[in-house]
Amino acid sequence: MRRLSPLIEDLFERWLWKFRLIAIVPVVMSLLGSGATFVSGTSEIWHSIRLLLDASPEDSRTVAMLLGELVGGVDLYLIGIALMIFGYGVYELLISEIEAARGPDAGSNGLLDIRSLDALKEKLVKVIVVALIVSAFKSMLIFPIDNTTNLLVFSGSVLLLSLSAYLVAGGPNRRQPTDSP
Repeated sequence: MRRLSPLIEDLFERWLWKFRLIAIVPVVMSLLGSGATFVSGTSEIWHSIRLLLDASPEDSRTVAMLLGELVGGVDLYLIGIALMIFGYGVYELLISEIEAARGPDAGSNGLLDIRSLDALKEKLVKVIVVALIVSAFKSMLIFPIDNTTNLLVFSGSVLLLSLSAYLVAGGPNRRQPTDSP
């Protein structure tokens, strides 16, 4: 009976190690979702460019709404990037390193340098916050500024968006680029 226990343990551990490959499902689905958001973003931008070229410059409300569609396309691209980062990160953390990204001709790629779950979360949070900033900007394009209260709300929104962009960029602990090699 004592000999059977290490054998069962070994078989279970091998099965457990192979079970991590189920993580390929969220990897594939996030990459498919990323592709879908890229296609949707391109479609939205293409549609708004066509309408923007046909719009009369005197109709500022229409132009603002079409600019909002353009920004919406950028927002879809950012969501696609977040899905791509998630897919790459899950693959790197649970399945295997992506050798093509680390080859001699690949150079250093900060996007794929995901060594821990915290690094993945940090990269995702940055992209998601930028996507939220872009969404807020889209809403601000059509925000009516027709009284003092709305002007104060708009100004406060700009201030909060600036603060969030500053914090995402590293805030007071941000490293300054150096001129020396």
